[in-house]
Amino acid sequence: MYTLLIILSITILLFVWGKFPPDVVALMSMISLYLAGILDLGETLSGFSNTTVIMIAALFIIGEGLSRTGWTAVAGRYFVKWAKKSVPRLLVIITLGSSLLSGFVSNTGTVAALLPVTVTAAWSAGTLPSKLLMPVAFSSNTGGLLTLTGTPPNIIVSNALIENGFQGFSFFEFSLIGLPLLLISILYFRYVGYELLPDHRTRNKPVALDQEMYKWIENYSIDDNLYRLRIRSMSPLIGTSVKEWNFEEVYQVSLMRLKRRHPNPIQRIPPYVEMPSPEMEMRYHDIITVKGEAEAIDRLMQTFHLGLIPLTPEMDNLKKELINQEVGMAEMMITPKSVLVGKTIALGQYLNQMEVQLLAASRDNKPLKGKVKIEAGDAFVIRGQWEKIENLKSVYENLVISGSPEALSKNVDMLTPRSYIALGTLILMVLLLVLKILPGAIAALICAGIMMLTGCVPISKAYKGISWTSVVMIAAMIPMGLALQKTGLAQIAATSLVNSLGKIGPIALLAGIFLLTTAFSQTINNSATAVLMAPIAIMASSTLGVSPKPFMIGVAVSASTAFLTPVGTTTNAMVMIAGGYRFMDYLKVGAPLLLLFFIATLCIVPWIWNF
Repeated sequence: MYTLLIILSITILLFVWGKFPPDVVALMSMISLYLAGILDLGETLSGFSNTTVIMIAALFIIGEGLSRTGWTAVAGRYFVKWAKKSVPRLLVIITLGSSLLSGFVSNTGTVAALLPVTVTAAWSAGTLPSKLLMPVAFSSNTGGLLTLTGTPPNIIVSNALIENGFQGFSFFEFSLIGLPLLLISILYFRYVGYELLPDHRTRNKPVALDQEMYKWIENYSIDDNLYRLRIRSMSPLIGTSVKEWNFEEVYQVSLMRLKRRHPNPIQRIPPYVEMPSPEMEMRYHDIITVKGEAEAIDRLMQTFHLGLIPLTPEMDNLKKELINQEVGMAEMMITPKSVLVGKTIALGQYLNQMEVQLLAASRDNKPLKGKVKIEAGDAFVIRGQWEKIENLKSVYENLVISGSPEALSKNVDMLTPRSYIALGTLILMVLLLVLKILPGAIAALICAGIMMLTGCVPISKAYKGISWTSVVMIAAMIPMGLALQKTGLAQIAATSLVNSLGKIGPIALLAGIFLLTTAFSQTINNSATAVLMAPIAIMASSTLGVSPKPFMIGVAVSASTAFLTPVGTTTNAMVMIAGGYRFMDYLKVGAPLLLLFFIATLCIVPWIWNF
């Protein structure tokens, strides 16, 4: 027992010190429990097979799918729009949204869905993710107190009452304490907590796509020589394929995009065809976006009986025309050793090996036109599939791709059919969790699989979307909670509390149960904490001859107040890396909120649930 106390104390000190990464500290703690003989091998590694850990990994993939299909950028844009650039207002919106959602969805599912949205909204509003992510995590824990199924401790204490012959809690009965605590949480972060939250700069700032577009329009004139043409009824293009006409060689015009007049999902006719392939068949009333000199466009229109559709050179119109979830743009620099140096290529043509189009060029900060003989130092704006742009350097050596195409792709706020598949997958997961059709881990794994199989998250990128530091830290800390229960240390502390404070009176005992439960919840899973404390609370009420309901409510509330450590709940751990938080940040921000919850519980619970 004393060995366990030493290991626990050293673990906490290392977390506070911050010298080592949190996942490394957790792993050292886990190994120490085995070497000290406190846990056997199976118990030591039990965290890595824990369903919660598996569920969290799957939820990161689902969150990645929402981000890659545009929902993160769209939600972030609306959050900032509703907040009207006011960071305090944005904080209230995100805090309230997290709380309400977690009343019906698991806390981890809530944070997984809102984490990328919050990061995007924070940067867009001119603040840092560290100013918003911890409130999201804490609010998700608080929101779980709104319904019976909002968080596992609620169900545990209700079932414990029923098993002991008492009436359980109704579905919304917890909201009688949950709503006041939610209001306290929002007011705290709005007026006090925000000032205590750290200003940690992280490397997860989304690329500002609109700013990039403005830069390209100004430096490269990408809006020049860009036209939209409609295929009329008499056009010889109707019913023919792109390769039959050799547009680039014969007409010096490059096809960039094709819009169908009559898309048909059943016949697999999409509304848009990006980067039309040589085999693509053209049809009546199709609209093709092309790039070429004015003389070449005039010749094309006369030869093929095409109508001109105006394309206003506004940034939003160009973005919609050139960028979406599948196809994007990036800036490319040519180094002196590049194989492309000395080659002549017309703007609008493709690099054949990667099907990436050279859309515009600049030399010495001056846009280039027509055919370009490539020199070292030339800069190009290129267009192609996001993945092919990212892999361009592996085919053509000595190229520099400015920024991150992958980061740019996640900042596209235009939705596609794949976006609605991702949204439907999220809704499916929510329904599976709320209706308890499948265990949470299985539901999350199924939905993560759907995200990968439908291409919402490329399989090659799925594992990169998981915050492995968070996953490993949670898995490695689960055995600590098991050790506290196995050695009997948790039971001894609880029994001593009942024997001492129970003699003073019910309110004193309620205070003691709250403090002991929240102390356990800082290192033990909240479900395990509730399982441990529920029978003790019932025994204490029986000893005093009072109703057990106030004490069970106290257990449920305090089990959800793991505000002091990053390992208290999975939600705290999930935001730690994204927010750049340290151990002391949780203690600094969480302690005042925990004190407010403690006072509110002692005041409200006896008033609603009489002893």
